[in-house]
Amino acid sequence: MRVRATAATAALLLAALTACGGGDDGGTAAKGKASTTAPAVDCMDENISQADWMAHCSDEGAEPGGDSTGRQATVLEFGESYTWPDGLEVTVVDAKVFTDHDEDLLESPEPGNTDFRVGLKLENGGTGPVALDDLSLIVEGATNGGEAVFTLFSKGSQPLEGRLAPGVSTTKNHDNSIESQYGRKIVVTVQRSSDDSSLAFPEFNGTITE
Repeated sequence: MRVRATAATAALLLAALTACGGGDDGGTAAKGKASTTAPAVDCMDENISQADWMAHCSDEGAEPGGDSTGRQATVLEFGESYTWPDGLEVTVVDAKVFTDHDEDLLESPEPGNTDFRVGLKLENGGTGPVALDDLSLIVEGATNGGEAVFTLFSKGSQPLEGRLAPGVSTTKNHDNSIESQYGRKIVVTVQRSSDDSSLAFPEFNGTITE
């Protein structure tokens, strides 16, 4: 009886050890099947690595459905229009050489530069007034570089200021001077001050004409 009891006890112990071993294997297998999905990248995290930013957040590297918050440029030609989500529509109508300087105000052309005036059309198709001084222009040469300098010629000046009521359209202009070496092909970028960091800044391509 003692031998049988010992054998039975040994058999029971062996079965228990086998069961424990199987439990370990199962745990290892479970661990091996843990999710390998990469965590979502937070593009607003100040500590994000450059590699993650380029892969997931930049305009060039953002994956479909990524968390990119960069502005997207909208490229148009003179005479075409762009409308922002609130209904404000802007058109760069033309850019013409300016020669009507007011000598009484000591205005005069600068040698080696081309003075010109950019014509704008604005229409408020939204439901609330729009502050026109929230708009500003950057004018760059489109051939071999260069950037125009903002100026203000008194005769015929219609600066971007005041408010535009809903349903109203108006024309404004923006005076500039650029070194003649940069040619007459230009890109006019219309910027708009806003708390919305994704708001587009449309670009208008055209030529300074006489």
